[in-house]
Amino acid sequence: MGIRKKTTKNPPVLSHEFVIQNHADIVSCVAMVFLLGLMFEVTSKFAVLFITVQYNVTISTNGPEETALNHFHHGIKDLATTFFYMLVAIIMHAIIQEYVLDKINRKKHFSKTKHSKFNESGQLSAFYLFSFGWGASILLSEKLLSNPVSLWEGYPHTLMPFQFKFYFICQLGYWLHALPELYFQKTKKEDIPRQLVYIFLYLVHIAGAYILNLNRLGLVLLVLHYFVELLFHVSRLIYFSNENRQTGFSIWAVLFVLGRLLTLSLSVLTVGFGLATSENQGFDLAAGNFNIIFVRITVLAAICLTQAFMMWKFINFQLRRWREHAQVQTLKKKVVPSKSKSKKDKANGVNGVSSHAADSPRARKEKSS
Repeated sequence: MGIRKKTTKNPPVLSHEFVIQNHADIVSCVAMVFLLGLMFEVTSKFAVLFITVQYNVTISTNGPEETALNHFHHGIKDLATTFFYMLVAIIMHAIIQEYVLDKINRKKHFSKTKHSKFNESGQLSAFYLFSFGWGASILLSEKLLSNPVSLWEGYPHTLMPFQFKFYFICQLGYWLHALPELYFQKTKKEDIPRQLVYIFLYLVHIAGAYILNLNRLGLVLLVLHYFVELLFHVSRLIYFSNENRQTGFSIWAVLFVLGRLLTLSLSVLTVGFGLATSENQGFDLAAGNFNIIFVRITVLAAICLTQAFMMWKFINFQLRRWREHAQVQTLKKKVVPSKSKSKKDKANGVNGVSSHAADSPRARKEKSS
């Protein structure tokens, strides 16, 4: 993220600078149009598509007291809902930036490089913390952690509780909002390819799990991944406040490797063994069943390649840190001998200071005379 310079001069209306400075207000007005649409009968049916979760299915449970449970499945209308919550994400991004991060930046007086990284880590820390807490609560309420077999048992998992589906809608909305934010935050050209890569990876994996009805596995892997990423960005925020505090990076390095191993293990267990031995084999688009060998291999290949890419980036990051640490230690060793040597030279009469005046040629000449 680049540094936004605040100027007293008002830019021309609808110019690039005007849109960038007022993008939160513009997006808020667009979101307000959808909310106002709920107030009128003519537009309410259209506005509901954007604001509320679609494809509601009511299921009656058999028992002494018959209760109705609301579940949801996915469909093309989810694109409208995702668009609305993308607007909400842009507004929340601007609120966190203006009322939290910008105030801290003004107090700390970070350099341009640190300013950009601090903003990125600040935004992602807030999102990862919220997503991890929300996802973990869903896992506990749905008892997915206590019963790992449910990750593949009963596939396809076309019906989801409200919180389950809304979580995926919000995740897609957030990562879609990251694309216009590259423009709004004046991201440097050299940083854009890196950010586009991880935005693309998030969208592909989240949308893939959602469309292929692998939402249970997707939720578990997202919560695990978000926890590790949260630790990294919090450690980076602490490092910016005090460069001597680097313990968090060491803990993150261990958990990062464990997270990759757990991701691969759960993916192979669910897709490679659970779905492969399931009785419900075949491809049925209407029923949401994608349990064929081609899809299973594609899913596993995508997950394995992503984990390999992340490990490669992680190894390069660690090597760079070790190299920088080695250079700092080398410079420290060079500085200590040079200081001691300068003191010794002064004691021996270097720089015009003589410690033994009697040994000078002039003194010897006076003695002989």
